[in-house]
Amino acid sequence: MEMADVQLDGVTSDPVAMGWMVGAPPPPEKRILGARADHMRFPMIRWSYSNMRSFCPTARVAASGEGTPFARGLREELGTVRFTPLGLDAEISFDDSLLSAFTDGILVLHRGEVVFERWFGVTGPETRHIAFSVTKSFVGTLVQMLVGEGRIDLAARVDSVIPELAPSGFGSATIGQVLDMTTALDFSEEYGNPNSGIGAYSAALGLTPRPASYTGPHNLWDYLTTVPGQGTHGAGFVYRTPNTDVLAWIITRVTGKPFTQVLSERLWQPLGMLGDADLIVDEAGAPFAGGGLNLRLEDLARFGEALRLGGLGVIPAADVERIRQGGDPERFHKAAYPLLGGWSYGSQWWHAHDNHGCFSARGIHGQTLWIDPVAEMVVARFASHPTAANGANDPHSLPAWRALAQALMA
Repeated sequence: MEMADVQLDGVTSDPVAMGWMVGAPPPPEKRILGARADHMRFPMIRWSYSNMRSFCPTARVAASGEGTPFARGLREELGTVRFTPLGLDAEISFDDSLLSAFTDGILVLHRGEVVFERWFGVTGPETRHIAFSVTKSFVGTLVQMLVGEGRIDLAARVDSVIPELAPSGFGSATIGQVLDMTTALDFSEEYGNPNSGIGAYSAALGLTPRPASYTGPHNLWDYLTTVPGQGTHGAGFVYRTPNTDVLAWIITRVTGKPFTQVLSERLWQPLGMLGDADLIVDEAGAPFAGGGLNLRLEDLARFGEALRLGGLGVIPAADVERIRQGGDPERFHKAAYPLLGGWSYGSQWWHAHDNHGCFSARGIHGQTLWIDPVAEMVVARFASHPTAANGANDPHSLPAWRALAQALMA
């Protein structure tokens, strides 16, 4: 029987219990090899997502070394908070939901204090865990900061800033349409289909080994010039990761600095992040801005807390306000996200438009940054769920965040 056929849960897939990469050298059956793309296959991802520098080249996002950890006021009773997952009748506890989500680490902040903290497997406070598409929200925030400075015009066409993209579907779109992912492209993001657009994107990036017969682009910059258009820009939101890489290219072109340097100078150092981060890059040095950030969980929570508190003087308050407005719910792809009724996507953030004004950064396999301004709560989670799409986690996660908020407000 193949390992993929074994039904492992959040306990039996624990990477420590499974013994991945233990020994000098590890026995062959316990090795995770990038040459076999093991680092992107379950259950190996429960180890590899906390160790992505072992498999992919990265560029450093430097911290200042002057950060201060959040105060701790742990409330262990929060683990016993109960809620009913969407589509089910029976309640479960928050602690139990962490296992069903294949959680690697979670921090809950309330009024700037860590009130709940859990670590699983090989993930700990110093781990730089891959955040996948949570990375997009850092990119969108940087874009809005440059908009506020008058250095990016959201009404400008993409090809007016990046002429190389004129032949592509991106060239005729406005930067604002790229920011809100309302571009009209011939690109599909089906994670389980190697022949989809995301498969070609990953091949150009080199996230996993390319087939011997591969003749396509060998970096993201070249790949982006080949993405064709299809339809009318601005008609509706469709989630497509290459939009974010276009934004990173624009940031680099506008500032004249590598994207990782801009991220360090404008967010990492002034926010007082506790540690350096690592951003996956391709063989030409193009950043995997759509999903390649590897960072400490507490630094992810710090980013969320800054957005909750209006930017802390680092992100101008007006820029934060534009982010928090979200996108147009009428343009949201309702059929693709049946559990996200009334939501929108704007500035590379997901917006619930609920009575708490919640907004979120989301990444495949369960990466989450959830900000609840009314409850004064921020949740940061790393995970390695066997299913990529967030629809596998949302039935547990969305009611869990709201139950935590109610408990903290009580």
